[in-house]
Amino acid sequence: MQVSEIQKRAKELDEARRIRIVKPDEVDFEKYIKANDVGQKVRGAMEFLEEVREDFINPKEEPHQTMPWPKTHQGFGFRAGEVTLYAGGNGGGKSMVTGQIALNLIKQGQRVMIASFEMKPKRTLTRMLRQFSGENIYNPMYVNKQQHLMDLVTRLQDFSHGKLWLYDQQGTVTSQQVIAVARYSAVELGVQHIFIDSLMKCVSGEDDYNAQKMFVDELTALARDHNVHVHLIHHIRKLASEEIQPNKNDIKGSGAISDQVDNVLMVWRNKKKEHQAQTGPVDPMIPDAMLMCEKQRNGEAEDWYSLWYHKDSQQFVEYDNSVPMSFDNGGRF
Repeated sequence: MQVSEIQKRAKELDEARRIRIVKPDEVDFEKYIKANDVGQKVRGAMEFLEEVREDFINPKEEPHQTMPWPKTHQGFGFRAGEVTLYAGGNGGGKSMVTGQIALNLIKQGQRVMIASFEMKPKRTLTRMLRQFSGENIYNPMYVNKQQHLMDLVTRLQDFSHGKLWLYDQQGTVTSQQVIAVARYSAVELGVQHIFIDSLMKCVSGEDDYNAQKMFVDELTALARDHNVHVHLIHHIRKLASEEIQPNKNDIKGSGAISDQVDNVLMVWRNKKKEHQAQTGPVDPMIPDAMLMCEKQRNGEAEDWYSLWYHKDSQQFVEYDNSVPMSFDNGGRF
C-alpha cells in the first residue's frame, strides 16, 4: 500500500469525526487569548487551609499518568497543572518519543491534543499508526496487505475515539495563537494533555529570550489554571559532536526556559552506536537512546532511562530484546 493511500485513509478518520482535526477558523482566538476569570482566583486563606487540613487527615496519592515504559513508573509521572519540556537534537527522536507517550496517555483514558507546527496531521497520524500497530505498516507480514492496513486504521479509530485531536496548521504561528488553541482545547474539548511541537515555531527569533520566557510563562499559567499537562518540544544548541550526551544547560535559547517548566526530559539518540554498527557488530546491551530526567519539580527522582529502538514499529522499548508494546491488546478491547 502506498503512502498516499494511508494518508487518504487517515483523512477519512477526520471525516468520520473519530479523530478531530481542529482548523484555525474553528477557534475564537480573541476569546481564548487571555483568561478573564481573575476575580474567581482571589480566595480567602481559610479555603486553602481547609484543603491543607484535609490532606493531613486523609492523605491521598496525587493522581498522575505514566510513560509507556514500566521502568519509569516508580520515578516519574505526568501531573495535572504542570509543563514538561522535551529537549534534544535534530533527528534525536523527540517526536517519536512524544508520539508514543501520547498513545500511552490515550490508553490510560486521557484526552490528548497535538499541535505540531513541523508535521501535517496526516503525517503525524501515519507515524502514530505505525507505532500503534507495532509493525512496519509499509511492509506488513500478511497476504491481504490492504485489508490488514484497513483493519489497523479501524483499530486506531476505535482506540482514539473521543480522545485525540490535532491542530491543523504548519509553519510559524504567534505565541498568542498557540495559547488560544491550548486554552480552547482545555475549555471546549476537555483535553487533559496538550503537545506543542515545537517552541521555536511559536516564538519569532531564536535570540528573543524575553519572548521565549513570556511564552513559557504563559504556558505554565495555562496549565495551572485549567489543570492540564502541557508537553513542550524544544531543541538543543549544536554541540561539538552529535555523539555527546546533552544536559539541560544545552537547551537552546533562554536559560529561564528550564527554570520555568516543571519537568525536563532530555532525549538523546546514541549516534556513536549507530556509526559503529555501520562498520561491524555492536554490543546489543548498549542502549540506542537515553531519556534523561534532568528536572522534576514535584517528584523526588531525576533518573536516566535506557531505551532501545524497534525499527519496524518506530517504538522505543525497554530492553534490547523487548517486543513492541500493544496499546489496544490487538484490538480486543
